[in-house]
Amino acid sequence: MKLDRITSNSNRMNGQPCIRNLRLTVRRVIELLATYSDREELRREFPELEDEDIRQALIFASSYLEDRIIELPDRYETVA
Repeated sequence: MKLDRITSNSNRMNGQPCIRNLRLTVRRVIELLATYSDREELRREFPELEDEDIRQALIFASSYLEDRIIELPDRYETVA
């Protein structure tokens, strides 16, 4: 799969993977998706972020996760 919207430049954002050479990292996009439950609100706050940017950021991030089973304690708390 071609991820042509994910860029990395050692002189920008410390070489972190970014969206279309913007100062918006893949990590930040994932955080924004978790923070903004309303996609329209996210679009208002970040109008430069396009649906294809979000899709490719999710694909890029998921490619770094291994398929494995992780045992969670009975009482699992999330950190937000």
